[in-house]
Amino acid sequence: MKWTTIVTSWLITVIRAVIDHDYNSLEDDTMEISHSSEHLYKPMRFRNCTRDTDVIDRLLNGTGYNKFRIPQDEGMTVYVEIWIQAITSIDELTNDFEMDIYITEKWLDPALNFERLSPCKGNLSLNHQVLDRLWTPNSCFVNSKVAQIHDSPFRSVFLMLFPNGTVMVNYRVRVKGPCSLELSNFPLDLQTCGLIYESFNYNNQEVRMRWSAIDEPVQPMAAIVLPDFDLFKISANRKEEPYPAGMWDELHVIIMFERRFIWYFMQAYLPTYLTIFISWVSFALGPRAIPARTMLGVNALLAMIFQFGNIMRNLPRVSYIKAIDVWMLVSMTFIFCSLLELAIVGYKVRDESKVANKAASKRSKPLVDGSPRGTSLYEKRFMFPPGCNTSRSVTK
Repeated sequence: MKWTTIVTSWLITVIRAVIDHDYNSLEDDTMEISHSSEHLYKPMRFRNCTRDTDVIDRLLNGTGYNKFRIPQDEGMTVYVEIWIQAITSIDELTNDFEMDIYITEKWLDPALNFERLSPCKGNLSLNHQVLDRLWTPNSCFVNSKVAQIHDSPFRSVFLMLFPNGTVMVNYRVRVKGPCSLELSNFPLDLQTCGLIYESFNYNNQEVRMRWSAIDEPVQPMAAIVLPDFDLFKISANRKEEPYPAGMWDELHVIIMFERRFIWYFMQAYLPTYLTIFISWVSFALGPRAIPARTMLGVNALLAMIFQFGNIMRNLPRVSYIKAIDVWMLVSMTFIFCSLLELAIVGYKVRDESKVANKAASKRSKPLVDGSPRGTSLYEKRFMFPPGCNTSRSVTK
């Protein structure tokens, strides 16, 4: 019995030694792989480390953490960064634009510091449901028409927690925002659209909204391609806006678009050129081809009006004159002047025809009438007294 106990103890000691040797070898290999890779995560530790779920439970359960209380008495500073995934449309009739973006927010919550817990990972990537248990700045686009987080196939919210308590939240959002359309130079115009991002519940004494300290806090992820516009400029700035409850920090995103005018050149400018030239063809038909010249002028004017209406139906009704309005009105004036010239020429030709007809009728009127024996009018006047019936005299 004694020998059995000794042998059993010896075997257990040997097995533990083998396991510890294999474990240390595995840990060394893991450390080498982690150091050779360039990433943000710290080397994984398998011994005496705390799992993600245990870290969250220790931070949030039984510690008095309250998601409705601001973590720092002096206020929170939230850093924001926006990546534009795609701009899908710009509607000039409704004065808005639509795009898909990634919004990243970062803030420091000292109550979520887990360095003392020896986590297995350097950074914790958590489910979006955990975000509902944390304090958030409750920020939103205050001037958007529609804004929603993508939820197909699941809610597009990414949450990462750093050991020092830094919280990083990333949302994938589809937002429709307003545009201040200025069409005075249409179609050679620049259009400006903008969004305002701020904390809805906290003024700047409680939450300070700031852009991330990078060169371009708002930037596209890829080239933005639109059928009617080119992306001209993106700018980001911060303003303080007064409200009845205090001053709020507003993060402004201003996006400028430059219109592509080739379509309008092909559909408006070039056809009006040709229409005006066609109306001038009537000048070569001569002053007496009134029906043909009238048909050319009227058809050219109708074609111009149709082209103008086809362009204007895709634009909002504004009370000021646009550049294309001036162009179309001047083009119509050219065609109208050609019709006016036709009317003046026709009137002159008709008067000249009347004068010519009168002169011709005078020249062609006979000097001999039905007097006896072909007596001329001159002879009749002096040979026969007034009231004399020449026909009876001849008969007698």
